[in-house]
Amino acid sequence: MARTILDEVLEVRTDFIEHQLAHVVKDPNGTAYNRTKYLPQRRKMMQQWADYLDKLKSGEEKIR
Repeated sequence: MARTILDEVLEVRTDFIEHQLAHVVKDPNGTAYNRTKYLPQRRKMMQQWADYLDKLKSGEEKIR
């Protein structure tokens, strides 16, 4: 559910989401997932997610 909402509602880039969820991200060289990739963007994404959940809890936001 989080992945779908981050992508479709909060419009976060899917590569940021996949890295945060520790999914293996395939690249042309087939290298392993890099845990430090996109850290600033992932921090921002996680704050967006926390803010979204806070708004749901307070009733400001409705699940679309």
